Amino acid sequence: MGRGKVVIQRIDNTTSRQVTFSKRRNGLLKKAKELAILCDAEVGLIIFSSTGKLYEFSSNSMMAIIDRYNKMKEEHHNLMSPMSGVKFWQREVASLRQQLHYLQENHRRLLGEELSGLGIKDLTNLENQLEMSLKGVRKQKEQILTDEIRELNQKGNLIHQENIELYKKVNLIRQENTELRKKVSEEGFGSEPNGGVQATHAISNGYDVHAPISLQLSQPQTQKSETATSVMQLGLQLH
Repeated sequence: MGRGKVVIQRIDNTTSRQVTFSKRRNGLLKKAKELAILCDAEVGLIIFSSTGKLYEFSSNSMMAIIDRYNKMKEEHHNLMSPMSGVKFWQREVASLRQQLHYLQENHRRLLGEELSGLGIKDLTNLENQLEMSLKGVRKQKEQILTDEIRELNQKGNLIHQENIELYKKVNLIRQENTELRKKVSEEGFGSEPNGGVQATHAISNGYDVHAPISLQLSQPQTQKSETATSVMQLGLQLH
């Protein structure tokens, strides 16, 4: 069976109240610690028991958390007042203008402008800052060039492998063509005595994969003998 719903009200029994306080206090402290660790939050928890005993947890110094709380509460109170809010924003505007002026001045000095009011120490610090910036730029540039060279090497290796595969395929085709020419040559020379067919093959070197094959038919020998017999018979009739 599931646990029944607990009514949120003061527990009259002293023993039960102490047990419930101990359990829920430990759970609350555990949740506060987990919240501070998991969410990187600044947590401060203060508990006073009914007997006046203090229990606390703080992710940082408890006094620092309390000071921060009081400062935020005072600023919030000032913002709620119209005159205090105007003064607050005036201070914020003045602070931002001062920061902007400092950044603009520092930017001009980094560009080598308005250096007349600087001493040896300031110029040395500025030089060191520029050298550090230049090292960072060069490091980033070298990293980009290294990545591009690595990518080009990978592409070159892939192309080389493809060329090797194509070379193997070309050699295989040459071997097949060579075997095919041999078979055609053997079949052509073997049929000449019986059928009277003279096969002439234009066989090239091993790099020619398209060797032409020409076949020529010769006149039968019996036709010549029949012509000679007819001439002899004609001569006898004339005599």
